Amino acid sequence: MTDLTLFVGLDLHKKTISVALVEGAAGAAVRFYGTIANTPETVRTLCRKLSKDGQQLHFCYEAGPCGYGVHRHLTRLGHRCDVVAPALIPRKVGDRVKTDRRDAMMLAQTLRAGQLTAVWVPDEAHEAMRDLVRLRSQAMRDLRKARQQLLSFLLRHGRNSPYGHWTKMHRRWLGELVFAHPAQHLALEEMLQRIERAEALCERLKEAILELVPQWSLAPVVQAIQALRGVSLIVAAAIVAEVGCFSRFESPRALMAYLGLNPSEHSSGATIRRGAITKTAQGRGGDRARAGRLYLGDCADGRTQVRLIGSRQATAMHSAR
Repeated sequence: MTDLTLFVGLDLHKKTISVALVEGAAGAAVRFYGTIANTPETVRTLCRKLSKDGQQLHFCYEAGPCGYGVHRHLTRLGHRCDVVAPALIPRKVGDRVKTDRRDAMMLAQTLRAGQLTAVWVPDEAHEAMRDLVRLRSQAMRDLRKARQQLLSFLLRHGRNSPYGHWTKMHRRWLGELVFAHPAQHLALEEMLQRIERAEALCERLKEAILELVPQWSLAPVVQAIQALRGVSLIVAAAIVAEVGCFSRFESPRALMAYLGLNPSEHSSGATIRRGAITKTAQGRGGDRARAGRLYLGDCADGRTQVRLIGSRQATAMHSAR
């Protein structure tokens, strides 16, 4: 950090970007630059104006729905840009005023103080593969929801299948069901068609993943993870898509914390209390939390797989649940 560094906080929105600046010199005050349009041309103009005095620019903005487009654009222009984790930004307790101006100024100030935690930014190919894997995960959840709604509908009307759910005999039994009232029979047919469409989508996405994984730069990692017992290509692709580069974690404990698989603890004095895994990544990082649970639950022997990662505490807590 030098006095020639200009720290820039960006509060991104769909159409606008609020910009705040603070110089690297000690005692420099944060100032609000203004609001610009969220376009590549406007961002390029901003960089040219701010760097005209020879200052090095260091940008930051919160990870969110706007993605990594601004980060990649600023990086191509030769400037440093950090995408920071929103949940790890220090905030004042009791602060009830939130505006774009204050958010941008807070980002610039905390960036200069070194209090922000940058997230890992995937390249465009990795992000594309992750979008496909997440779409399949969403399609699988939609399929389970559609099936559960049909089973609840049948249970409500006293129609209980003598066969295991979603076997060939169960599907044949569903096709032979008849309701006296036309409205109920129409509802049954629509729910069955909805399930068929959901199953077809899941199958198409699965085939697409199987086709595209060999072309992926991380295909060797996906293949290596399949060496673990019970891990299929789809499971391995989901893990790699969410975790990304494994080498960015300093230790297995850091990887477990990223996935939310570290055990909870509430100890005080001589009393030690440990609980279930925290699943701390379930909020903003829901997909990586699901990837962690997928790694535990979809494998043939979840306990062995977790121990291979190196978190014995998470293994013990998962086994005790």
